[in-house]
Amino acid sequence: MRTQIQAPSAVVMVRPHHFTPNPETAADNAFQLPRPEINAEAFEARALREVDAVARTLMEHGVRVHVFDDLTRDTPDSVFPNNWFSTHQGGRIAMYPMAAPSRRGERRSDVIEMLKREYRVQEVIDYSGLEADGLFLEGTGAMILDHAERVAYVGASTRADPIILERFCTHFGFEPMVFENRDPAGHPIYHTNVILSIGTEFALLCTEVMTGAKRRDEIVARLRDAGRDVIDISWQQVTEFAGNGMELTGSAGRFYACSARSAASYTPEQRERIEASAPIVAIDVPTIELAGGSVRCMLAGIHLSRR
Repeated sequence: MRTQIQAPSAVVMVRPHHFTPNPETAADNAFQLPRPEINAEAFEARALREVDAVARTLMEHGVRVHVFDDLTRDTPDSVFPNNWFSTHQGGRIAMYPMAAPSRRGERRSDVIEMLKREYRVQEVIDYSGLEADGLFLEGTGAMILDHAERVAYVGASTRADPIILERFCTHFGFEPMVFENRDPAGHPIYHTNVILSIGTEFALLCTEVMTGAKRRDEIVARLRDAGRDVIDISWQQVTEFAGNGMELTGSAGRFYACSARSAASYTPEQRERIEASAPIVAIDVPTIELAGGSVRCMLAGIHLSRR
């Protein structure tokens, strides 16, 4: 049962037909890089091929993948749907307020209607109206949710407002565990899901960016008390998206989906410890990674019961 709780067997993905790194989000996303000086259509085609490769690989491993197309030019980050909604046991959906105005158009009713049609949905709680007050909480980018232990781990940043976090945790029954973090340049890290990934029996965590030793030790202890092997990754590995993978449940059991770039950054010992619980399935997404996110960001997990 715990496997099904933490590692979903279905996801939502979005195919962006006009993909490009978003200049509006570059100010606080140090992982973004300028796109290569190539033809726009060729660049967009490369991104589509990578999205399709991820979807195809997951389906080949037995994951149910719901793919939506985004044909607009106004939503350059739509390939990352995990930021605007999340799903939860008991038939509940949360919709989130996004910091960048260009990202707010990513929310789409057809995704929510599909979830209501295909899965048992009892309630949708929409926090997006708080954007008008300058309050943001960017879904499972800002929060790493331990669905089994009901804990929301959150690296403090402008994309994770404590007021909304408290409301979310109250509504959805999570305990918030917030920690301060800084990259080597002294800036808060924009999303928690590049420095922390929680599977059923392991967690990848970059402890060197956690600035409070007491809080760091509390979080490591909490993860270990939940039966997880805490695998420490370095900041250099974080820049290779080593923390931006997601455990899923396929037809042969659990596996860990990540990018080829992140998988190549793991040490032999780290790989052995991950694969003691879930085999690594790596997919190459170099074009998508120019936008500052990797495989985890591309997947909105579905934690709902099918109809």
